[in-house]
Amino acid sequence: MNNILFFLTPKALCAFLYDDYTLRQALEKMESAGFSALPILNRRGEYRGTLTEGDLLRALKNLCYMDMRQAEAHRVHEVARRRDNIPVKVTTTMHELVERASAQNFVPVVDDKETFIGIVTRRAIIQYCENLLFPED
Repeated sequence: MNNILFFLTPKALCAFLYDDYTLRQALEKMESAGFSALPILNRRGEYRGTLTEGDLLRALKNLCYMDMRQAEAHRVHEVARRRDNIPVKVTTTMHELVERASAQNFVPVVDDKETFIGIVTRRAIIQYCENLLFPED
């Protein structure tokens, strides 16, 4: 298997945040999606980073002084993030993809114009490997 698109969860099926969302919108989106980290996109669809629950909690403490009303005055792009999930291009090799997924729970995938097209989850890669190692009897 040399095509990473086999593992891709397309953008239409991904939960993500826009960088102009308020902190309150980001918090609500993360809560409803049930994920601890979400990709951040700009309105052109370009990948801009990853927001984690920890990043959001620190921003609420530092920018909003724990006042949820103030969470509507700040935008996702204002949040200092500890680490972004590094994206790969659709032409990335499987070796690179697996290496990246070993350090991130999901790998954002972008096209040649840096437009976000989806994610590859670590889970999808592990399930593929499991099927290779332990085919059903």
